[in-house]
Amino acid sequence: MRQILLVEDDKSLGETLTERLSKEYRVLWAQSVQAAKDTLAKEKGLDLVILDLGLPDGTGFEVAEYIRAANLHPLFIFLTAQADAEARLKGFEIGAEEFIPKPFHLKELLIRVKHVLDQHAVQSEIEIEGVSINFTTMAVRKVDGQIEYPPVTDLKILQFLIERAPRAVSRDEIINEVWGLDKNPSHRTIDNTIVRLRQLIGEKGESYIRSVRGVGYQWFKES
Repeated sequence: MRQILLVEDDKSLGETLTERLSKEYRVLWAQSVQAAKDTLAKEKGLDLVILDLGLPDGTGFEVAEYIRAANLHPLFIFLTAQADAEARLKGFEIGAEEFIPKPFHLKELLIRVKHVLDQHAVQSEIEIEGVSINFTTMAVRKVDGQIEYPPVTDLKILQFLIERAPRAVSRDEIINEVWGLDKNPSHRTIDNTIVRLRQLIGEKGESYIRSVRGVGYQWFKES
């Protein structure tokens, strides 16, 4: 089940959204910047954070900046009465997927949440240049029909790149996502994995997994 962190200090609205979202998602609710940061540090499986801007001890921008600075995984959207042009621009510059002004229609919010999550969801199996990759079984069926089982970490990195596309991700983001904070593989380990993944895809491997100077790597697939 997908997991959502709701950061909202209005008790009535928080209860209403938690109740409704819980019908489809696992929902955690934080009512302050610090509570949100504590939850983000503890919960590693979050898919989406819904952020109010006006919080008792700061702003939703601080939570969003924390997500980015800590190279955390969840997407985030803003849900706020502070919907002037300057606030919206700042939200999108930080990396928000949506900026929804209050008051809002509950059904519209649910549709937008689903759209954001579905847009970034990785299919359990994809086909690239005739190579079929199953992220459930971690098996790869080559063009000639041969089945291979690459290192699980290799496919987890590929899955992460696809999930975060079109955003380029840093080597540190990859390390935190795949290995976590307890282990510390080198950047060279990531680079070597990218080489193997490109080889796995075939001749066009470098066009799918692009190097982004000063950032890291980006998954790119023309629609």
